[in-house]
Amino acid sequence: MRWFLLLAIGTLALTTSAFAAAGDAPLPPETTKYWVDNLNPFVVKFPDGWVLPGIRWYGLAYVAGFLIAAGLMRRYARKGRLPLDADQRSTLLMALILGVLLGGRIGYYLLYRPTELFGNPLVLLRVWEGGMASHGGFIGGTLAAAWFAYNYKMNFWRLGDVVATLAPPGVLLGRLANFINGELWGKPATVPWAMIFPLRDGDSIVGYTSPRHPSQLYEAATEGLLLLIYTQWRFWSKPPPGQPGALPPGQLAGEYLIGYAFVRIFCEMFREPDATLFFGLSRGTFYSLFMILLGAGLIWHAHRKRAIPAPVRK
Repeated sequence: MRWFLLLAIGTLALTTSAFAAAGDAPLPPETTKYWVDNLNPFVVKFPDGWVLPGIRWYGLAYVAGFLIAAGLMRRYARKGRLPLDADQRSTLLMALILGVLLGGRIGYYLLYRPTELFGNPLVLLRVWEGGMASHGGFIGGTLAAAWFAYNYKMNFWRLGDVVATLAPPGVLLGRLANFINGELWGKPATVPWAMIFPLRDGDSIVGYTSPRHPSQLYEAATEGLLLLIYTQWRFWSKPPPGQPGALPPGQLAGEYLIGYAFVRIFCEMFREPDATLFFGLSRGTFYSLFMILLGAGLIWHAHRKRAIPAPVRK
């Protein structure tokens, strides 16, 4: 299929993130009490001297997320809930892959490291240093959906409802990959399930954190699994679009944005901030506030459109 080549290119790019295989370093004394996240971020490690260091779980998480999205769209089409043929679904998937990858990459630097980006825009090409932002991925995916809706004369709000159901599986797998990578860990904690994460410098582990909240798992459970269950339930519990009782176009997309924002804000309470704060709030919390406003606007727009009576023809 046409999108498979793009999928493979994206995977190769994502295998060159900044995380390396486990090395040797002294363990902290808390090891006797807390579990140490010494998971290997590589599925396959290539020999030294190769262009790529190997295939990482993080890259495979993106691939699996896009494949699940393709499977969901195929099921929606078969059940009459997505009026797109196979070629159109392939084009939509290609657009979403590009939108998510480019949006996530550009968004990471715009939202978290703007000084580096404006000082040297070529930093975007240094994919081996890692860096993806979920909020940027949402923006990129939205722009991709808008492009597709415009070119294929499809209702953008209805397409947005479909795309909203495709995001949670990828978020779930991505957060699990964050955990395997030992990155984006939480704040110091003494709860029984606290964990110790490695500190890496290149290919070596140079130390370990104090016991921390496994915030990646909190986010996988809420941003991923919880919203996956919710969006699928809402998608299938109502009649197909155009039938009596169906959700108004844009309603589910708005609900997803609000739901993601709230669970992200909740998880940010346990996650170590990965950038300076805005007005005393973590970047993830600050940006999520705009998602709440946008989601509320979508729901308002959806019900306003449904409340406007159709013109009477005489």
